[in-house]
Amino acid sequence: MTGCGLDPAETASCLRVIAAFEPDADGVEILRQASDPAASNGIVLEYRTADGVERWVNCRFSLRRVENAPLELAGVATSREGILPEMRLFWLRRWLALESGAPVPAALPDTNMTDEAAGTPYAGALYAFQQVLNGSVLGCIYALLAVGFSLVYGIVGRINFAFGELLMLGAYQTVIFAIPLAVMTGTGAWALPVVLLIAVGMTAGQGWAVERLVFRPLRGTATHVPLIAAIGASVFLQEAVRLLQGARDRWLAPVLTDRFTLAGEGVFPVTVSAAQVLIVALTLGLSGALWWLLVRTEFGRSHRACSDDMRMAALLGVDTDRAVAAAFALGAACAGTAGFIVALHYGGVNAYMGALLGFKALTAAIVGGIGSVPGAFLGGLLIAALETGWAAWLPLEGKDVAVFTALIAMLVIRPTGLLGVERTRGD
Repeated sequence: MTGCGLDPAETASCLRVIAAFEPDADGVEILRQASDPAASNGIVLEYRTADGVERWVNCRFSLRRVENAPLELAGVATSREGILPEMRLFWLRRWLALESGAPVPAALPDTNMTDEAAGTPYAGALYAFQQVLNGSVLGCIYALLAVGFSLVYGIVGRINFAFGELLMLGAYQTVIFAIPLAVMTGTGAWALPVVLLIAVGMTAGQGWAVERLVFRPLRGTATHVPLIAAIGASVFLQEAVRLLQGARDRWLAPVLTDRFTLAGEGVFPVTVSAAQVLIVALTLGLSGALWWLLVRTEFGRSHRACSDDMRMAALLGVDTDRAVAAAFALGAACAGTAGFIVALHYGGVNAYMGALLGFKALTAAIVGGIGSVPGAFLGGLLIAALETGWAAWLPLEGKDVAVFTALIAMLVIRPTGLLGVERTRGD
């Protein structure tokens, strides 16, 4: 999900798939090309037809067990046709084999360094700058989700493994409500603030329900009991969404696809999309609001008091149940915002998307110091930088190994994380 390190052969093959569905392929403009958020061996292309209609196509390929083996198209989904059945996929493969000379749309400039660009002045710095921009959205997702883990762990000393699924719920709610609101308003961009409020509000309520139904009855039990219950809640949410929404991916039409060149014109163009700018601005605004909430409000004082000593806080009149429920709801709201970002930027959502994202965000929280909100933001940015940098300069398939190796190393070298502190009560 880094948005970089795309296989040129896969990109070229998916561009030919567009030509199979669009009669005027020469007039197609590619808006965005990114790795498939739900599969490591796929690519998503968003494009605009000659008539001005915005569409997308998702191509997945069989894993190549031998280097330089030919590509095999394993699956295709489009905004018009949905997932192609096996028979149509068979005839599409035949068309691609026979019509090798058919015109195809022009791909976007690759964000990987080319041989020509490598020899130009400042090309290395421009390439690194592009990777920072590529990883900015991923850093926002990990940071917001890590904040959710830290808010809950800081007050109850327990890890809520369902935060990845709360992100998934936020992403689904974004896709579900964005489509009818876009139809009502006539444009997808103007519906985004309303969709964000709905997705975040609903996810906050779902996080409160997880605390009330799962964690509160088990608050005084041994450590492993709420941990197992949280894993059960995670599986429950996954399967509930799969049964209600189906196992197929759901897709959101691209919005805010305008791209701006920041530097390197004529050398190595460094570009950023309007959606990336919005996502970073949204995350910065939320981080400021969260700081104010934790430092300047009654909720923040109650949260800090319960984090220091729950029993003493209760003796001094703090409503500990309310403080814990509010922490769960606020953490879930952060997860819902991260889900909104995933749906907005990557487009695709499915019932199982939260599992890996949740574990990586938990890694970010541990690296930064679980229980520390500033540490969660720092850890999210560091894990995103590691993942994006690995995908840019090293073999793409090793990036997940690198992330979890960093987790193991941090637990061995500094178990409290970069900004964490030793807890004084039993965990």
